[in-house]
Amino acid sequence: MAGRVTERSIHTRVLNNLQRNIGRGEKIQEQLSSGKQINRPSDSPNGTLQSMQLRGETRANNQYVRSSGDGLGWLSTLDGTLSSTSTILQKARSLTVQGLNAGGGSADSRAAISAELDQIRTTVLGYANTTYLDRPVFGGTTNGTTAFDETGTFVGNEDAVNRTVGPNSKVRVDASGTAAFGEGDASVFKVLDDLSQALTDNDMDALSKGLERLDTASNNVKNTLSDVGARYNRITQMKQSAEDRLLDVTAQLSEVEDVDLPKTIMDMQLQQTSYQAALAASAKVIQPSLIDFLR
Repeated sequence: MAGRVTERSIHTRVLNNLQRNIGRGEKIQEQLSSGKQINRPSDSPNGTLQSMQLRGETRANNQYVRSSGDGLGWLSTLDGTLSSTSTILQKARSLTVQGLNAGGGSADSRAAISAELDQIRTTVLGYANTTYLDRPVFGGTTNGTTAFDETGTFVGNEDAVNRTVGPNSKVRVDASGTAAFGEGDASVFKVLDDLSQALTDNDMDALSKGLERLDTASNNVKNTLSDVGARYNRITQMKQSAEDRLLDVTAQLSEVEDVDLPKTIMDMQLQQTSYQAALAASAKVIQPSLIDFLR
């Protein structure tokens, strides 16, 4: 038994098909105008999940790059400071050797060397209180503005300042003040004070022992400088790795979210052609009614 097809059912089906055609065209137009193939989660649930994961990774890598940059700032400051300290301690050693070679010498020459050693001590103390962004780089996590007071006593703490520069990767970006400059009688400030006093007292034995202590203090500075250099290289590598990963993630995110412009334009043109053809076919299928003839 054949089913009955009424004019009303034909009209309804034709209009529904036209609406679906318009809906597809609207979606393509939205993609073209936004440049994104995912404008809401319903457009692609799986793509939305991938997008969220990739965006999370992008934020993490951006933070790694920023943390690495900050860490390199700390370590660059340390490198310059320790290099300058090592250089000036070599000068202090030369002055001490000069005093020893003079075999006591005149009081005026000893006083001149002693005064110069005092100036070196003041300079080294300034280096020891070097700051980065108003924080002492040798003071640990102290809230103070200095790591050593005027007497050369350490007033910071030994808590490390760390930066997260990669997944589960933290690197210390400060340096221990006591490891670099010593403490107590081994403090470089105490050594320089004793050398100055030995010259004033014309005590060659104390000056000779002070030279050995000065060499030990200089080695501490050099060892700290070597450690800082190793950490600088590590952060540089981690930063480069984060930047490379950021480029990869950005490319992957673009593949998930961004439209293929040439393809989308072609789809839009095909959709328009399809819609025009549907309108033409609908005009032939839907015959004019009596009202149309009466007009």
